[in-house]
Amino acid sequence: MRNLKKTTKNAANSGTVRKVLIRIRKYWIYLIASIIMAAITVASSLYVPILVGRIIDQIVGPGKVQFTQVTAYLIQMGVVIGITAFSQWIMNICNNKITYQVTRDIRDEAIEKIETLPLKYIDSHSYGELVSRVIADVDQFADGLLMGFTQFFSGVLTILGTLIFMVSIDARITLVVVCITPLSLFVASFIAKHTYEMFHKQSEARGEQTAIIDEMIGGQKVVQAYAYEDEAMEKFDIINEKLQKYSLKAIFYSSITNPATRFVNSIVYAGVAVAGAFSAIHGGITVGQLSSFLSYANQYTKPFNEISGVITELQNAIACAARVFELIEEESEVPDKAEAKVIEQMDGTVDLSHVYFSYVPEQKLIEDFNLSVQKGQRVAIVGPTGCGKTTMINLLMRFYDANQGEIAMSKVPIQDMTRASLRAGIGMVLQETWLKAGTIRENIIMGKPDATDEEIIEAAKASHAHGFIKRLSNGYDTVIGEDGGNLSQGQKQLLCITRVMLCKPPMLILDEATSSIDTRTELKVQNAFAKLMEGRTSFIVAHRLSTIQSADIILVMKDGHIIEQGNHESLLAQKGFYYTLYQSQYAHV
Repeated sequence: MRNLKKTTKNAANSGTVRKVLIRIRKYWIYLIASIIMAAITVASSLYVPILVGRIIDQIVGPGKVQFTQVTAYLIQMGVVIGITAFSQWIMNICNNKITYQVTRDIRDEAIEKIETLPLKYIDSHSYGELVSRVIADVDQFADGLLMGFTQFFSGVLTILGTLIFMVSIDARITLVVVCITPLSLFVASFIAKHTYEMFHKQSEARGEQTAIIDEMIGGQKVVQAYAYEDEAMEKFDIINEKLQKYSLKAIFYSSITNPATRFVNSIVYAGVAVAGAFSAIHGGITVGQLSSFLSYANQYTKPFNEISGVITELQNAIACAARVFELIEEESEVPDKAEAKVIEQMDGTVDLSHVYFSYVPEQKLIEDFNLSVQKGQRVAIVGPTGCGKTTMINLLMRFYDANQGEIAMSKVPIQDMTRASLRAGIGMVLQETWLKAGTIRENIIMGKPDATDEEIIEAAKASHAHGFIKRLSNGYDTVIGEDGGNLSQGQKQLLCITRVMLCKPPMLILDEATSSIDTRTELKVQNAFAKLMEGRTSFIVAHRLSTIQSADIILVMKDGHIIEQGNHESLLAQKGFYYTLYQSQYAHV
C-alpha cells in the first residue's frame, strides 16, 4: 500500500513538472539565453582560480617576484571578473523574465478557469481557498522556480566545469573528490523525499487559513452581533496550529539539508587538501596548482549546497503548482453547442416541460415541473424557504442545467442557444447585491457600457437612486469600495435596480429585489418596476405577498412542486396554502 502511494505521488510530481515545462517552453529563447549566460558565468568564474594559481607560482620568494607576469595575470583576472558579472546580470534578467511570465500565464489560466467553472463548483468551495490558490500558491511557486533557474543551471555547470579543470590539474586527486560526492547526493536525496509531503500539507493548511480569515472578515458584523468571537478564534487556532506543525516540519527537513551537505563538503575539502599536500611534497603539482585545486574543491562542493536548497524549494513550488493545476484542470461548465443560436430579441415566452433537478442526487428538489408563460405576463413565485424558488431562477438563467426535461424561451430550448444571448435577454436583480470597486457610474453601466449620461440619470430617477447619488461627494463619479463600501444595503440594492432599469431587457427576474429598501421607497420602486414590466415577461420571487398581488400568475411552490396556481383573488378564494400564507402575514394587520 505504501509503495502504491509512493508511486502515485511520484507520478503526480512528474506530471506537475511536465506541466510546468510545457509552460516554460513558450519562452525558450530566454531559456537558451539563460543557459548560455550560465555557461559563460561558470567558465569565467572557474578560470579565476587558474590565474590565482599562476600568480602564486610567480611569487618564487622574497625579491624574486615576477611583477610583469603578475600584473598581466591581474589584468586578465579583472577582465574575466567583469565578464562574469555581466553574464550573470543577463542570466538573472532572463530568469526573471521566464519566472514571472510563466506565473502570469498560470494566474491568467486560473482566472479564466474560474470564469468558466460551473456554479456548483464555486458553491462547494470556499472563496478564501480559491484566492489562496491563485495568489499565495502561485507566489510560492514563483519563488521556487526563480531559485531553480538562478542556481540549478549554474550549479550543474559549475560541478561539470570544476571536474574538468581538476582533471586537467591532477586526475588522482580528482578521483578522491568523485568518490566522496555520492555521499552528498544521498543525503540531499534522503531529505528531499521527506519535504514534499510537508510542503503540500503546509500549502493546504494555508488555504484553509485564508478561507476562514476571508469568512470572518466578510461576516465580522454577524460574528460580533452573535458573540461568536471565541468560537471563531478557536476554529482559527486549530487551523493555525496545524499550519504551524506542518510548517515546522517542512522547515526542519529543508533546514538540515544545508548543514548536512556542508559536512560532506568539508570532508571533500579535507580529502583534497591532504591528497594535494602529499602530491605537492612529492613534486606532483606546484603550490599554485594546489591552491587552484583547493579553490575548485570548494567551488565543486558549493553547488551541492545550493542545489540541495533548490530541491527543497522546488518541492514546495511543485506542491503549490499541483494545487493550482488542480484548479486549472477542473471540468468547465458544459460549453455552448457548436450550432447554438444567438437570440437577438426574445419574444418573452417561457415553457418548462417535465423538468427535474436536484443539487444532490439523493436529495430530490424539483420534480416534473411544468409551466407555460406567455409574452408580457408577470409570474410571481411564492412558497416556504427551500421549496425551490431561487432554484427556478438558477435554471432559467442556466447557472445550473436541469437533470431532465426541457426549458425553452422564445420556443427555443435554452441548451440550443448561447448562454451570452440567453442572459443578455434577461435583467436580474437579486436579494444579494453585488457591486465592484469603482465609480457609481461604472457599476450602473455594467450591462450597457455605451450608455449616455442622460440614460444613466433617467434610469437612476426611475429607481429613485438619483437623489442619494447626487448627495454623494462626487455624484455619479464617486468611487466606492468592494461590495459598495460605506453605502447602506438599501442604497446598494437601488444601484442594482438602476443597472436593470438602464438595460431595459425583454425579460425580468426579480428575486426579493426590494427586500432591503424602506417601505416608502419600495412603493415608488414598485411603481417604476410596474412601468418597466409593461409588455415584458417578468418572474418575481417574493416573501412579502404585498409585492406580488398584481401579478398575472402566482405560482405557489412546495417541495419542488407547483401546488397552487392563479391570481391573487382566485388563490384567496381557494383557501388553500396561499390563503394560509396570506393570513399569516396579514391576520393581525
